[in-house]
Amino acid sequence: MSDTVNTLEETIKKETPENTILIYGKGTKEAPRCGFTKETIQFFEKYGYPYQVIDVLNDMPKREALSKITNWPTLPKVFIGGEFYGDTDILLDEMEKKGEVKPLLDRVFQKK
Repeated sequence: MSDTVNTLEETIKKETPENTILIYGKGTKEAPRCGFTKETIQFFEKYGYPYQVIDVLNDMPKREALSKITNWPTLPKVFIGGEFYGDTDILLDEMEKKGEVKPLLDRVFQKK
């Protein structure tokens, strides 16, 4: 494993717990650069909790490190409370329909 990959993995492992909700996507919160990232931003806006978006569109080494860590090939990648949850398909189509998202967010933000 290269030093660059190790360094990127360390950076990711530091970023994810520092941000209660962290989205690795294409673009920024203010200017998403793909429909899936925009959809994920809109998803979290309705809950009213703070979240961060890290743009990895043009950072292929970091995207590759993220895919390796998560075993998830696509963006965006959503971390909540330092844990990887997938993307909006998982959050919206599976977790929200079961009523699991709001209790999860309430719980992780109580820890703060």
